[in-house]
Amino acid sequence: MPVITLYVERFSRFLGKPVTVDNLTKWLPWIGFDLEEIGEDYVKVEYNPNRIDFCSYAGVARALKGFLELETGMPKYHAEEPKTTLNIDEAVATVRPYMLAAVVRCVRLDEDAVVELMDMQEDLHWGIGRNRKKASIGIHNLDAVEPPFTYTAVEPTSIKFVPLGETEEMTPKMILEKHEKGVAYRHLVDWSPRYPLLIDKHRRVLSMPPIINGELTRVDVNTRNLFLDVTGPSLEAVENSLKVLATALADMGGKLEKVIVYYPNRTVVSPNLEPEKMRLRLNYANKMLGSKLLEVEAIKCLQKCRLDAEAVEKGVLEVFIPPYRIDIIHEIDLVEEVAMGYGYHRLEPTVPATVTVGEKHPVNMLADTVRQIMTGLGFMEVMNFTLTNERIHYTLMRQKLKNPVRLANPVSAEYTIMREMLLPGLLKNLAENKHESYPQKLFEVSDVAKINRRLETMCERRLHLAAVTCHSTANYTEIKSTCEALLVNLDLTNWQIKEAKHPSFLQGRTAAIKIGNKQIGVLGEVHPQVLNNFELENPTASLEIDLEWLLQRKI
Repeated sequence: MPVITLYVERFSRFLGKPVTVDNLTKWLPWIGFDLEEIGEDYVKVEYNPNRIDFCSYAGVARALKGFLELETGMPKYHAEEPKTTLNIDEAVATVRPYMLAAVVRCVRLDEDAVVELMDMQEDLHWGIGRNRKKASIGIHNLDAVEPPFTYTAVEPTSIKFVPLGETEEMTPKMILEKHEKGVAYRHLVDWSPRYPLLIDKHRRVLSMPPIINGELTRVDVNTRNLFLDVTGPSLEAVENSLKVLATALADMGGKLEKVIVYYPNRTVVSPNLEPEKMRLRLNYANKMLGSKLLEVEAIKCLQKCRLDAEAVEKGVLEVFIPPYRIDIIHEIDLVEEVAMGYGYHRLEPTVPATVTVGEKHPVNMLADTVRQIMTGLGFMEVMNFTLTNERIHYTLMRQKLKNPVRLANPVSAEYTIMREMLLPGLLKNLAENKHESYPQKLFEVSDVAKINRRLETMCERRLHLAAVTCHSTANYTEIKSTCEALLVNLDLTNWQIKEAKHPSFLQGRTAAIKIGNKQIGVLGEVHPQVLNNFELENPTASLEIDLEWLLQRKI
């Protein structure tokens, strides 16, 4: 979790009134902070990553002003018409295709402000940029360079510049091999034949995104005009990072100025500081909070959270969201703002009119029952990751690639999708334990994920059972007997085991498990090619059942 240390003397200047450590320890928890450390003249607090606008003194003061009703309503931000241009070269399209920028003029920086800028930059790299993968930020001394600027890509050894903190010129290739930041983030660009570079009118280097800025545009206490750039493969992350940074600098006294960004196929003016709009149903908010707020009261609560709102029809508010509030994406987020503006300390806990006793969810009850049966049948339970990859899940299983739930930003090639079945994981377990004695009988009762476009989330979790038996004489008869024992012990009736085909199983040794006319699973002898793919030497029989269907039966 990100943290920020607030020194009361400096924070008082942002808040516009003197505050003490006691004041901050009393007020900050009510707007979403956790106290980490309390000193004589400072408070160190932790905040949720979704509120990344809290990464600066200005952001915290902005929220606290609303809570204390020193300033309410949505802050208004204005950016002057653009005087600076940024050209995006086609060469970056396959590396880091997006860049947006802004100019901040007449900013006054002291040592504390410079340190805070660097801290903000790293917090945004982590919170929005996902460690610079989705977005990375450059903060430059505008007076040291001359626009127009160009974002391009160059050969690894074609140009030299002095990276930040160094005294000697280095090529991009040398930076990736020798510089501390280059070594840490080289994986973001070293796969490309050309590396991104931001240069000015005279081809002087401002930065090598997303690795390092140039020493030429170092920001210090004498800097008065800033050029901000944000690059990345995600336009949304790039735009959000720029909004948070630009509005914070505006609250620090800087004057914002737009930049014209020329892409090969379009022109963009950034930053976009127009407020977003979202509707809030008052009865929905009252139901979620157990309150009876009127329209005027709900509007006041939202204004205390630095939002604006107005009634557009009976019981419906249109809420105006400032550009730095990138965390508000759903109506329930507005309900949370109403609760915060109303004051959590004012919400009175009540005892439900009906006294109820909690019990296990039917899915968990079924899972426990299946576990007991499988253990009694001599199988050992394992637990695998729900994440896997296309190679293990489809290629090694002789299956065609389907439509799995994919990770938008996988950390590695090993985990790129959510599993749709449990069997590949069990075969992988067998492959990793060939040194153990046989027979090996494993089972897993856990969730899989599948696309379901009828749901709001577009996907669903389903409870599956998979089991494998691996030894020199493992066969269809053994796994069929296991399946029958399971179904009988579950007191199920009207089930059938019918001959079927499946690419992962041996033809003629495969069956479908049915209840009525519904196929709920498959069993059989694993195909020899699958065994070879997993480098398994012993015959293996297995089954997999979708247990969700059994919840419709009497167990």
